[in-house]
This record gives sequence, C-alpha cells and structure tokens, in this order.
Amino acid sequence: MPSFIRPTVASVRSVAIAALLGSTILATPLTAALAQSTVTPTPAAAAATETKGETVEQRITNLHTALKITGEEETQWNGVAQAMRENAANMDKLIASNRTNPPQNMTAVEDMKTYQKFAQAHIDGLKNLTSAFSTLYDAMPAAQKKVADEVFNTAGREPSPSHAHG
Repeated sequence: MPSFIRPTVASVRSVAIAALLGSTILATPLTAALAQSTVTPTPAAAAATETKGETVEQRITNLHTALKITGEEETQWNGVAQAMRENAANMDKLIASNRTNPPQNMTAVEDMKTYQKFAQAHIDGLKNLTSAFSTLYDAMPAAQKKVADEVFNTAGREPSPSHAHG
C-alpha cells in the first residue's frame, strides 16, 4: 500500500488508544499484518493484537493501574475492559479471515479494500471504546481525570524535532 495512505505511528493519537483498542493496525503495514500463516502468526500479525508483547488482559491490567481505578469505578471500568476485549477479538477475526489471500496475490484495489475493512474495524472499535471510556471518565473525580489525561496525553509520545528543547 502506498505510504501516503498508510498511517504511521506518528499519526496515531497515542499508544494508549492503540493499546485500548487491542490493535496496532494503524501503526503497522497492512500487508505485513495480513501475511499468510496457517501454522503460527507472523510477528506483524501478532503485533496487530498485542502491544509491546502484552496481551489484551495485560493491557487491561496495566491501564487499570495507570488510571488508578477505584473500587467505586469498577462497574464503569468493566465496560472499558469489555470494549477492549471485544475490539481485540474483532481484530483477531478480521486478521484471520484475511489470511486466505496473501498480500502478494492482491491487486492494488483489493489491498485498498482490505485496508478499508481494517480502518473501519478500527473506527468501530474506537467508537465502542470511547463510549465505554466516557462513562468511566465522567464518573472520575477531577484529580483522577488529570491522571487519565496525563496517561493519554503522554503515552508513547516522542517530542517532534520542531518541539524538542535543546
């Protein structure tokens, strides 16, 4: 897929969002995520459902800790965790369904249509997650909202050269 239509890591809002979605599909080349493998997943396919070697359950646990979820927030948090699990499962299914057609056998149009499916799954997952996370965020006290804002505003970001202090 041409690089001008494939998002890069820099175009993703934050690693936190990718982790929440259970997918780094926007940060990896589509064709690598679809690489044919019937025995074991390729590293890129594994990366599409894991972030830095974490499973969705590890990401849920790590985010729970980072956000300092309280006992009173567990009900709302469970909705976020469920959205994360659903998003990861949906992406896993999409990856598996696309392994039947190796990327090297795709036409440019087929490749773009496949990428469109992944982008739509990402958007649908983000909508699902945003809804669940909004409920949790609205229940947080102001100090904890600041923690959440910091987690999302700084996760995985590197200063751009134009903003680097030196």
